[in-house]
Amino acid sequence: MKHTKSLPKPSADVAGDAGHVDHPPRVGFFTDTSVCIGCKACEVACKEWNLVPDDGFDLLGMSMDNTGSLGASTWRHVAFVEQPVPLGAQTSGLAGLPTGTSAGTAAAEVVASRLRAAERGGGELGTSPLEVPEVPEDLGMPTFQRPGDGTGAESRTDFRWLMSSDVCKHCTHAGCLDVCPTGALFRTEFGTVVVQQDICNGCGYCVSGCPYGVIDRGVVDGRAHKCTLCYDRLHDGLEPACAKACPTDSIQFGELDELRERAANRVDQLHERGVTEARLYGADPDDGVGGTGAFFLLLDEPEVYGLPPDPVVPTRDAPAMWKAAGAAGAAFLTAGVAAFLGTRR
Repeated sequence: MKHTKSLPKPSADVAGDAGHVDHPPRVGFFTDTSVCIGCKACEVACKEWNLVPDDGFDLLGMSMDNTGSLGASTWRHVAFVEQPVPLGAQTSGLAGLPTGTSAGTAAAEVVASRLRAAERGGGELGTSPLEVPEVPEDLGMPTFQRPGDGTGAESRTDFRWLMSSDVCKHCTHAGCLDVCPTGALFRTEFGTVVVQQDICNGCGYCVSGCPYGVIDRGVVDGRAHKCTLCYDRLHDGLEPACAKACPTDSIQFGELDELRERAANRVDQLHERGVTEARLYGADPDDGVGGTGAFFLLLDEPEVYGLPPDPVVPTRDAPAMWKAAGAAGAAFLTAGVAAFLGTRR
C-alpha cells in the first residue's frame, strides 16, 4: 500500500532542499540481514566512537540480546529472532508463518507422514532412512545444524536465527525534522538527519514524530538522542564506525543510489538460490516516508524484526489539516460577522 496521496514527490536532492548548495551525494546504509551473524560489533563500535553509555550485560531472557530496542543509549541494535521449524507431531505455535528453509518444512512433512503411517499400522517409523531434501550449499544466509556426519536426523535444520542490525532510517520525509520547534534536528549536506543536543530542549515532539520509534530522550539530560550516521567521521572522509567494524559486510555504507542498485542485485541473487522470501525494506521512494537513507534486506515480514510494515510520516496530512482548519475558522468568522450585523438592524 502506498501512502503518497498527501506527500509531495520525494526530492532527488534532500540536501539541496535543506539549503546546502554545494554538497556531496546523499549517503546511507544498506543492511543485508542475510549475512548478519549477530556479533554486535556494530553496537560496540557505535558506543565507543560516539561515547554512548553501555546498556549492561544482562540478557533480556527472551533472546540472546541485552539491549532490546533502539533508544537514547542504543543507536545501533542487533535483533535476534529464533524461528523453530516444527518436526513430526511437535507444534511451536508458529503454524502458518514462514519459519525456515523449504528443506526444513519438507523434512517436517516427511516425519509427520511416517508417524501417521505407523499409527495406522501401515509401517514403522525409522524402517528406512529418512529422506530429507538437500539444502542448496550457499543460500547466503546463516543457519544452524546439529553436529553429525551430515546424514540422518541429526543433520536437519531445527531452527534458524534471523538477525538484523537496526538503526535510524534517516528518512527522506523525516517526521522528527518536521516537528522540531528549536531547529535541534537538521538535514546535513550528506542527506542525513542529526540531532544537536546543545539546542534540544527535550520537548519530545520528535519522539512521537518518528514512525519507527527510533528517537528517545536520555534519562540523565532529557534530550533527544539517535544515530548521526557518524557525521563527524563523514567530514573526514571516513565511513561510519558500525560499518567499519562489521566483519561480514552486513552493514554497507556508500552513496544511496549505488547502494539501492547493489541491494536489488543481492535480492535477485538470493531469489535465484531459492531464498524467495528475501525482500527490501525502506528502499522504495514511493513509500510513506519517501524512502529511507538506511534500508534493509529482510528474510521475513518486517513485523518479525520489530519494524512497522507500512510506515507513514505523521506530518503527511498536516497541510490538508491546516487548510481544513483555516476554512472552518473562516466559516465561523463569516457566521459571527453576519450574526453581529443582523442584531444591529
